Amino acid sequence: MLPILVENVVYHHINNSLLEKKGKFIKHLNREEINNFIENRDDSTETFSEFSTLHSEFLVLSRVAIKPHQKKTTFTNEYRKIEDEVNEYRILQHHFTYEGEDYQLEIGSSLSEVNDLTFVIRLFILIVFVVILFITFLADTFYIEYLLKPFYKIIDTKIRRVNEPETFDHTPIKAASRDFRELDFVLNQMMDRISEVFKKEKQFISNVSHELLTPIALLKNKLENLLQNESLDDNAVDKIAGSLKTLDMLKKIINNLLLISRIDNNQYEANEEINLREIVSDLQEDLQDRIEDKEIKFINKIEEDFVFTGNKTLMHILIYNLVTNAIKYNKPNGSISIEDGFLDENYFISVKDSGIGMDESQLEKIFNRFARISSDQEGQGLGLAIARSIASFHHVKIHVESVLNAGTTFTLLFEKAN
Repeated sequence: MLPILVENVVYHHINNSLLEKKGKFIKHLNREEINNFIENRDDSTETFSEFSTLHSEFLVLSRVAIKPHQKKTTFTNEYRKIEDEVNEYRILQHHFTYEGEDYQLEIGSSLSEVNDLTFVIRLFILIVFVVILFITFLADTFYIEYLLKPFYKIIDTKIRRVNEPETFDHTPIKAASRDFRELDFVLNQMMDRISEVFKKEKQFISNVSHELLTPIALLKNKLENLLQNESLDDNAVDKIAGSLKTLDMLKKIINNLLLISRIDNNQYEANEEINLREIVSDLQEDLQDRIEDKEIKFINKIEEDFVFTGNKTLMHILIYNLVTNAIKYNKPNGSISIEDGFLDENYFISVKDSGIGMDESQLEKIFNRFARISSDQEGQGLGLAIARSIASFHHVKIHVESVLNAGTTFTLLFEKAN
């Protein structure tokens, strides 16, 4: 709006100057001067013209009839040609009557200098505006960065880096803003409540472990003692053996659920050096009997001595569950291939089998608890749920690809190579 405002101010100044010149001309006007000004050329044109040497101003007096309802004084911008030179002028047109005759007075002031000045002013304002905008942007950016510094510190130290309540930093954040101090205080309170809930949950898990597993152990012991009774017939022995099998299955389910719960609650240490090549070799020896029973060809293609920090027991369980699944759902005379390598500088290890495979509907739920691929196989459907929890605990991505009746491949992708 500033250029428009400047233009209006300039026109207002020129208008006042033209009105002042018009007033002086009318004030000293008399019949003798009019007769001297007006040069009779013919019946239709009676005018007097006067202009400056540089064509910056002109004055024209004409004998023109005044029309009804015509404004007495008007201002216009028009182009006029004076001595073959065309310029734009700010023109005052004044109609008046003198001694019964109508006249039109035109006084013009050149706008060439005004236009040049207006252009300079507009350019100057534009430059100043851009500079102010740039300075304001920089100032606001640094100032907002300064104002939000405590907020980013809260996010970084108290939220983003906290994986469990025990590692939460309760140190108050220094902030000039009362809002950020209040946010820090509320976060501390919230984390205290979460920490208390975690403690209660861990205590509950411990109680469940004792209160459920102890009766199961007692029942199992009593049933085993009953089997020693020689007076029992074969039917009773079969029923007791079936009950023992059910208790063993119940114990495994409870232990697996407790394992998942402990992993999800970060109740395990992750400070051991783990060599995956050694784990795979140990598993191959431990499961050799099951592999031979099903006449499966086990191919160990592990070539890298990849070592990372974590929980060795949990990683052993993770790979054990993947390999036992590959054995369980494989075909007779099938194969299991374990290989590793680096993908975009990230280490990976894959377990591939030539088993029954899975369709898309099965792939969507294989990591759910108690989900089973085939009802013909034994198991509680917790193996892959445990595998996913262990992978998440170690920040390892687990990916699965499968083709029905062709086989399945589980791939573990580690964040970065050590």
